[in-house]
Amino acid sequence: MPSVVWLYGIPLLLILIFHFWKRAKTHKSAQQVHDEAVASGMTEPASIHPVVNHAACLGCGTCVKACPERSKNVLGVIKGKAHLINPTHCIGHGACKTACPFSAIELVFGTEKRGVDIPQVGDDFQTNVPGIFIAGELGGMGLIRNAIAQGVKAVNSIQKLDGIGSGGNQLDLVIVGAGPAGIAASLAAKSSKLNFVTLEQDSLGGTVSHYPRGKIVMTAPAELPVVGKMNFKETTKEALMAFWEGVIEKTGLQINDRARVESIDAKGSGFVLKTATEEYNSRAILLAIGRRGTPRKLGVPGEEQTKVVYRLIDPEQYRQQHVLIVGGGDSALEAAFSIAEEAGTTVTISYRSEAFSRAKEKNRIKVAEAEKAGKLNVLMKSTVKQIDKEQVIINTDNGEVSIDNDGVIVCAGGILPSAFLKSTGINVDTKFGTA
Repeated sequence: MPSVVWLYGIPLLLILIFHFWKRAKTHKSAQQVHDEAVASGMTEPASIHPVVNHAACLGCGTCVKACPERSKNVLGVIKGKAHLINPTHCIGHGACKTACPFSAIELVFGTEKRGVDIPQVGDDFQTNVPGIFIAGELGGMGLIRNAIAQGVKAVNSIQKLDGIGSGGNQLDLVIVGAGPAGIAASLAAKSSKLNFVTLEQDSLGGTVSHYPRGKIVMTAPAELPVVGKMNFKETTKEALMAFWEGVIEKTGLQINDRARVESIDAKGSGFVLKTATEEYNSRAILLAIGRRGTPRKLGVPGEEQTKVVYRLIDPEQYRQQHVLIVGGGDSALEAAFSIAEEAGTTVTISYRSEAFSRAKEKNRIKVAEAEKAGKLNVLMKSTVKQIDKEQVIINTDNGEVSIDNDGVIVCAGGILPSAFLKSTGINVDTKFGTA
C-alpha cells in the first residue's frame, strides 16, 4: 500500500504544487499590469469594453485566452476573478463575452467618468424609428470587422420589412456612408438585388480616408458579400484604401460621393431623404456614418484662422515650421510624431490630462522616444488659452507658456451628429458604463 501512495500520490502532489505555483505567478503578473495601468492613468477604455460580474465569474481564464489582444494583457485573472487589467488596449472585439462559459461578462459603453452618446438600436440594428437602421461606428462599434458584420446583418434585417423588393418608384434602401459598414451593406444589398443607392458626404473609405499618410490601421479578417475573405490584420491607410477601391472596381458598386444628407422625413410607408441636389424616396434607410460628425473645437480666440485645422493630411506641409498639436488620442500622437520626423520642424503637444490614456501603447512609446530625442515638446495638464497670429498662449500648471505659431492641428475628436439624429426622431442615450 505505501508503494502505491509513493507511486501515484507524490507525482499528483507535485502536479498540484506546480499548478498552484503557476496560477499564483499568473495572478501576480496580472496584478502588476493592472497596478501599472492605474499608476500611469491608463484606465479609460476607448470603446465598447467588457465588465465582469465577479459573482458569476469562476476565474477559468477562458476570456483571457479568447481576447484577440491577448499579447497586450487586456484581460487577466486576479485572486480567482477575471479583470480588465489594461483597459486602453481593449479594442471592443467582444470575443471575451462570447467565450465566457458562465455568462459573467457584459459589454458596455462609457465608464462612470466618461459618458458615451449612443443612439438607440435594437438587435436587428433598427432604431426607435421603424425603417431607419444604424450600423458601424455610429452605434459604438469601431473595429472594422465589427462594422462590416453589422452592415451585412442590418441589410439582412431590412430585407424582412414589408414592401422591400416590391418595385415601383420607391427605392428599397438608401445607405448613408461609404466606410466599412456602408461598403459591406452596399455589397449585401447588391448581392440580394435590392434597389438601393449609397451616399457619402465625403469620399470612399469613411473615417479611414481622413487618416494621415502611412497611418497603421488595425482590423481583423472579415467576410465581405460578393468579394469574399478580407484578410487584413494590420495594414496602412493607403493599402486599405487601395483595397476598397479594388472592391468598387471589381463589383461595379456605385458610390455617390460628395452627397451630404440634409434631411430625412417620414412619408407614407417610407422616407424622403434630401441632399443639396437630390431627393430620394426609400422604404428604408441605413445610417453607416462615423461618430466624428463635426470636429470638436477649442472655443478660444483666434481659432477661426486658416492655420488652425482639425486633421492632418500630409506631414510634409509642416516642414521647417512650428506646429502645435492639441489632443491626446491616437490621431494627435500620430500627427505629432509624423510631423516631428520632417526636417526642421518644432512640434509641441498640448493635452489637458496627465496621461495619454486613450492612445495605443505603440503611439505612446513613439511620442516618448521623440520627446527623449528632443523632437517633441509635451505639455501635459495644459489647455490652449488663445491663438494669436504669431504665437499660441497655453495655460499650464506652471503658468502661461507662449510658443511660435505656424500651424495648429486640433485633434480633440468629433461631436456626435446628435442634432441630425434627433431631427429624424432617433433617440440618443448617454452611456456611463452600461450596455
